[in-house]
Amino acid sequence: MTTTPTGVPAAVSGSGTPAAVPARGPSRLLHPDPMVRRLARLTLLNCLGNGLSLAVAVLFFTRVLGLSAAQLGFGLTAAGLCGVAASIPAGRAADRWGIRRVLVVLVALEAVGTAGYALVHGYAAFVLLACAVTAADRGSSAVRNALYAEVLPADRRVAGRAYLRVVTNVGMCLGTALGAVVLQVDTRAAYVAAILLDALSFAVVAVLYGRIRLAPPAGAHPGPGTGPAAGAEGAAVGGGRTGGRGPNPALRNGPFLAVTALNAVLCLQFAMLEVGVPLWIVKETQAPRIVVAGTLVVNTVLVVALQVRATRGTERPELAARACGRGGLLLAGSSVVLGLAHGLPAPAAAGVVLAGIALQALGEVLSQAGGWALGYDLAGEGAHGAYQGVFNAGTSAAMMIGPALVSTAVIGYGLTGWAVLGAVFAAAGLAMAPAVRWAARRSARAGAPATA
Repeated sequence: MTTTPTGVPAAVSGSGTPAAVPARGPSRLLHPDPMVRRLARLTLLNCLGNGLSLAVAVLFFTRVLGLSAAQLGFGLTAAGLCGVAASIPAGRAADRWGIRRVLVVLVALEAVGTAGYALVHGYAAFVLLACAVTAADRGSSAVRNALYAEVLPADRRVAGRAYLRVVTNVGMCLGTALGAVVLQVDTRAAYVAAILLDALSFAVVAVLYGRIRLAPPAGAHPGPGTGPAAGAEGAAVGGGRTGGRGPNPALRNGPFLAVTALNAVLCLQFAMLEVGVPLWIVKETQAPRIVVAGTLVVNTVLVVALQVRATRGTERPELAARACGRGGLLLAGSSVVLGLAHGLPAPAAAGVVLAGIALQALGEVLSQAGGWALGYDLAGEGAHGAYQGVFNAGTSAAMMIGPALVSTAVIGYGLTGWAVLGAVFAAAGLAMAPAVRWAARRSARAGAPATA
């Protein structure tokens, strides 16, 4: 780890005095920036609850609530649509009423909604609640991304996001392990307790977000209400209004919309990992079923080990686009390798699948690092909520349609389907560079710098 760079935002003490920033973290495993460490603690707590809930959700909904597989699928699809729709207005609300305030409200709604699952008895109530919880979840994700843009200096945002993503993976793994205990107990009381623990984690996180007092990053462009008189509770971070009126600037920014769409295509890799690969292993290869768990282990270990390192070299938009291109090509190679596992003996099939997942993980860390950088670099500094809301909507759309799209391609068409999927990944990654050049031309015509 390197020492904290100049301009890292300082935590603000209760008296309003910036707290000292240590030159080095207390451990190589801890981030040197105290603000990132604080956000990491929040992320870890939140993901512990999410991992626990994810592990038990399907059995809770089907065995405790009594939903059929078809009912659950329809309800989750409807919820996914609500999640896509919620990201953009949530971002605009953050610009208008303050990022921290909106984030606290959305996370608190997640807490209440998640606890509400324990009280649901009818299918209509389940669908409505799932829609509300998913809308709050995707909206809070967009607002969190805007928060990172406000509290971290521009040259450290992507590295900070990468560190938090590593923490996310660790938290999800620990939560899933706890969920495995609940699955072993296999009682209604255990499932309900798991859901309520997830709700409690949201409630605690909401309180902790509400207690954060931040100094604006050094060199940040001041927005309405963020001048010296605004203090640490500047409107962009804390409570006051910051705009958010009139047309959404992100929806009028063609290059940014193009990057959003291309990033969404690259995010189909998560459906490939979570849905396409397990189905492929079980239905179309001779690999042992335990390889399904092995793919998640390989992916998690490589992402944890490499995600922060992958952000190096994404400091400028053209470099970030190049990282996306390399990531897309690696994802394409991964798709082809996975397709080659069909028809091989069990040991060989298992080895080929794990090799394909290793390529996927390398593509993932590069494409994610490049996508984060472009999502911030091509956005306007005065409207992070609007831009991150639109960017997050693209990711949410990929998460919603990805499972059906990927499973149809790989199960219905085998190696050909994998090859087509790989070509789509490669095309999306390589198209980032022209999109960035378009953004540079647009900024040049407007007489503004190409980056935030």
